[in-house]
Amino acid sequence: MSERDELIEAITKEVLSSIAGQAWDDYLACVGDCAAHSSEKVRSVIAAGAARVSYMGNGADVPTDLAGFIDHTLLKPEATAAEVDRMCDEAMEYRFASVCVNPAWARRVAERLRGSDVVTCCVVGFPLGATMPEVKAMEARRAIRDGAREIDMVVNIGALKSGDYDLVERDIGGVTDACREAGAVCKVIIEAALLEDTEKVIVSQIAKRAKAHFVKTSTGFGPGGATVYDVALMREAVGPEMGVKASGGIRSAEDVKQMIAAGATRIGASAGIEIVTGGTASGRY
Repeated sequence: MSERDELIEAITKEVLSSIAGQAWDDYLACVGDCAAHSSEKVRSVIAAGAARVSYMGNGADVPTDLAGFIDHTLLKPEATAAEVDRMCDEAMEYRFASVCVNPAWARRVAERLRGSDVVTCCVVGFPLGATMPEVKAMEARRAIRDGAREIDMVVNIGALKSGDYDLVERDIGGVTDACREAGAVCKVIIEAALLEDTEKVIVSQIAKRAKAHFVKTSTGFGPGGATVYDVALMREAVGPEMGVKASGGIRSAEDVKQMIAAGATRIGASAGIEIVTGGTASGRY
């Protein structure tokens, strides 16, 4: 067994043991039900290290001191200009951290947000990741030129599963280079539902080596979304310094609690108002 295989096996065993034996109650007691209706508990989550919380509900429901930690997200393909404008206006009114959209909307969002503290976030290679590294790097640079300050890129999943790790690193590195040149944040979406545990660890380590700022579980459009196990595994793989974003299939306040307890520092969800009111939803990005 190679040194890489031994490391991956050790990490996987450690996470499995942790999930099987750890008492989660102490962790879950420290996080809240929602930004709008349990704001004091959410403040404790932020104090514990959460960098951002995604939310798509009514901005008026969120206390103003929490708004700066929220990504206002709209990635559905049928999104209209009016919907995008509404997201931007609400983000500015309630001082959300960012508006996250597909690249076609980058310039419109950046212009709409001009003069505010709200940043533009765009996805790249989304949702399949099956484009060439040069294309993703170009897409990232164009989005950044159009005003994006955060980029969520989808990794080349086929290359990863083929064992072509040099291509995977080049794929991620091209986008992280584009981001770092411009002072933008890069998040790498690994689409965990399509991967074996060893592949999740490998790609997380590659993303860290390529100087990405975050690893992210899912697009929200794949065969499955974020799981507590995957978040914990990715956290073990990248260590405490790098961000981990849980996204896809997060539909209740309980889901949010468990993801944060497992090590997520950001949450991506399309459930919006259902999550912040403690309900459930079946929506997607």
